[in-house]
Amino acid sequence: MAKGRDAVFAAMRWLTVGASVLLAAVPTGPAAAAPARGAEGARVVEERGSGERITDLTVSSPALGGEGRVRLLTPEGWEERGAGDSWPVLYLLPGGDGDHLTWTVDFRIQDLPELRDTVVVMPDMPLFGFYSDWWNGGAGGPPAVATYHLDEVVPLLERRYGAGERRVAAGLSQGGFGAVSYAARNPGMFRAVASYSGFVHPLAQRRLWAAHDLYHLAHRLRGVPVYLASGDGRLGALDPPGTSPDEEVPGLEDPENPFPDDVLSPTETLMGEESRLLAERLRAAGADVTTHFYAGTHAPAYWEAELRRSLPMLLEALHGETRFVPSAAMA
Repeated sequence: MAKGRDAVFAAMRWLTVGASVLLAAVPTGPAAAAPARGAEGARVVEERGSGERITDLTVSSPALGGEGRVRLLTPEGWEERGAGDSWPVLYLLPGGDGDHLTWTVDFRIQDLPELRDTVVVMPDMPLFGFYSDWWNGGAGGPPAVATYHLDEVVPLLERRYGAGERRVAAGLSQGGFGAVSYAARNPGMFRAVASYSGFVHPLAQRRLWAAHDLYHLAHRLRGVPVYLASGDGRLGALDPPGTSPDEEVPGLEDPENPFPDDVLSPTETLMGEESRLLAERLRAAGADVTTHFYAGTHAPAYWEAELRRSLPMLLEALHGETRFVPSAAMA
């Protein structure tokens, strides 16, 4: 199905306007194209090991105006680290629910042998925080999500927890936006990024979002391998029998261009259209983009599969000395 760009824009408007009206989760303005550097006062107030190479941190965060939480999956030998020891880092970002436990509880990434020599950082996010410093009706202030992640969590982990400066990032749904957005707005910070069903082309509050909308930042991702994956909203191979349709979202569907009857997940249909638009834009800008578009819904089974599919790319960029070149099989 091809809905056409105008129809996609119209359908997405409810989601983005809804997020900005209900939660004010839009950037602080054009001057906030990159989060401010040098945030001070963040500190770890609790550290707890929970086995399986997992350590949980509670962070007192001025940017959030409260406490944030970060789960670490640590490499072998991490507990015996010296003051100067560090490892490459994979940042895994959650979806709109902001749950930092998803990657270990639902996807069991601690069972992946490929990650035994990598620090994996899984930060939380306020509900529908959108990986942005919130506008708050023009007042700014907490929660400043991007500042929390990039200016508080990253330096804390590099100072005290063995996180190195070789970084890649991946995320699901809103986290897919976060991973690619952080790379585009902070050149050189991440060596490669991946988005699974990412909300990668937001549309409302256009003046403010222009500094964050990846479609308009594609040129800043030249030299950074980007992996984009999404379904088309139809039932796919990983959807179990009896899969229910998405909950109805008022205003999501364009009455003049409704979704076909076989679309169970309009959300994923829109994520797929956004990802395809971004992929075209990235290629036109000369960026290194790998895509995997498939039949499927907005569901965790696909995100777990795409993490595994993209992991060789991410780890090659993270550990290798040469940039990743996608194979024909992954194109």
